[in-house]
Amino acid sequence: MSELRTLPVPDGLDGMRVDSGLAKLLGVSRNTVVALTTSGDVELDGAPAGKSDRLLAGSWLEVRLPGEEAPPEIVAVPVAGLTIVHEDDDIVVVNKPIGVAVHPSPGWEGPTVLGGLAAAGVNLAVSGPSERQGVVHRLDAGTTGVMVLAKSERAYSALKRAFKERTVDKHYHALVQGHPDPSRGTIDAPIDRHPRVDHKFAVVTDGKPSVTHYETVEAFRAASLVDVKLETGRTHQIRVHFSAVRHPCVGDLTYGADPTLARRLGLTRQWLHAYSLSFEHPGYGDRVTFDSDYPADLSEALEQLREQDH
Repeated sequence: MSELRTLPVPDGLDGMRVDSGLAKLLGVSRNTVVALTTSGDVELDGAPAGKSDRLLAGSWLEVRLPGEEAPPEIVAVPVAGLTIVHEDDDIVVVNKPIGVAVHPSPGWEGPTVLGGLAAAGVNLAVSGPSERQGVVHRLDAGTTGVMVLAKSERAYSALKRAFKERTVDKHYHALVQGHPDPSRGTIDAPIDRHPRVDHKFAVVTDGKPSVTHYETVEAFRAASLVDVKLETGRTHQIRVHFSAVRHPCVGDLTYGADPTLARRLGLTRQWLHAYSLSFEHPGYGDRVTFDSDYPADLSEALEQLREQDH
């Protein structure tokens, strides 16, 4: 069943394009709004609205929304390269390989961490949406490394709170182009969805507060290996922040990396790895730390840089 929603355009959206403003107002993607305008399901003051039309404060919107789709199902399928680093009654810590999403989502047909754990017989907490049960934080499909999932309900609550209160230490290593100046510093810039490209994020004035701390570990002629500590956990945060300061992750063509350097190093994705995770264990309270070694593609790219510089 579709749902018809009638509402006035708020003052804050005055002058915005229909696709951007309506996406913000309804909490949906711009692609969804574009599809709605194409099918004639968006009207502005009684007339069909195009995606690039401008909103006028006080005008009346009529939007016919499609009925809710059933959430994606978790299918138990073994995932090559997904390894369990630690498991007990409360948590399971995994090393996520490249090309694996954390959970199923519309449009994703590849492997997932949840599907791999289900195939391995790991039962996760039932809290949270059905397609994301046990998930307390995420990594991009193209980012490798260590992550924790909750098996017990107490672990789910405790870990969600710990991530929200920023008591979890998340360390990443990133190979970024050039040499950040200063070599140790903080990038404090708000992030939200890219105003024009639906699958990207960007530094935008009214975005969500986002803070990234970094320190150069090793410098090469063409790039720098940096240790990154996230204070906040926005989608694509490291990639967006380093791109914004003109030092994109090597291999990250989505955010402006040099394709020639990526080819030379044999990289088909961003050089970014979640190598360490530290938090208070939700079962017995002690601080625990879990690490993850670089996967082969990142190690080989790093060795090539070292050899070229000597």
